[in-house]
This record gives sequence, structure tokens and C-alpha cells, in this order.
Amino acid sequence: MDETEYKETYKKVNEIPCTFSKAILRRCCGCRHAQKLLLAEREAMACLSVEGQLRCEKLLPLLRQKAAFALKLTHIDGKLPFGKEIKVQCGSMLGLQQELEANPVQEPKVEDIYNLIDQAEAFYDSINNFPFNEMVRTISHFKAR
Repeated sequence: MDETEYKETYKKVNEIPCTFSKAILRRCCGCRHAQKLLLAEREAMACLSVEGQLRCEKLLPLLRQKAAFALKLTHIDGKLPFGKEIKVQCGSMLGLQQELEANPVQEPKVEDIYNLIDQAEAFYDSINNFPFNEMVRTISHFKAR
């Protein structure tokens, strides 16, 4: 299967792609609405919640924008290179979890991104009020490998 055919098939099979798929496939995060898909010997993630996917689609560009300086970028047009995208997705969710937990765990992993964002929205009243400075600090310190 060539790359063009793969991408066309992927769009047909995965109508609601998971916004945080890289973090989930990297196993630093999980989500109750994520569903693994196998296509042409590749792994992909789908989202089972339209509402959840829309919320994540609103949050991730904000995270990229806030983390641009920490990632040594002057501007961001859409997706980031793979390594930087992993740092943003994993680092931001781990940072948000640390801010919400009274006793952070030693081996950090976000069990459910959907639940974490729910808790954060309840605590901070809006995605726009999230503790981006602390999240960016975690993004900058996150080691992809």
C-alpha cells in the first residue's frame, strides 16, 4: 500500500481521529474514549466521543502556541515535528495532572485525558484559564526517549 492510498483509507476508516494519539501511542497517556486501529501494519487512534475530540481540538493548538518559545520555535503553523509534538502532548497532560494532584506520583502517567480535562475545566472554569506556565515547564523538561 503506497502512502497516498494509506492516507485515503485512513480518512475513511478513522472518521474521528484522536487529537492526542501520539501521547496515547507513546503510552504516557490514556483515554477512555480512545480506540486503537490497525491499518497496513500501523497503529492509529480514533476518538469515540465527538464532544471530547472537539474539546481536545480546541486545547492542543493552545498548547502548541503557549509552548512555542520553550520548543525554540518562532511560529507554529499546524502540527509540529514528531518529537516536539510528543513533548507537547505528553508534557502538557503530565503537567496539568501534576497541578491538579495534591501528591504527584513518581511514575507519572495520565490514565484518562478526558477525565483530566474535565477536572481541569471544573477547577479553572475554562480551558483558557489552565495553568499554561506550569504546563509549558513540564513540556520543556519532558524527554521523548
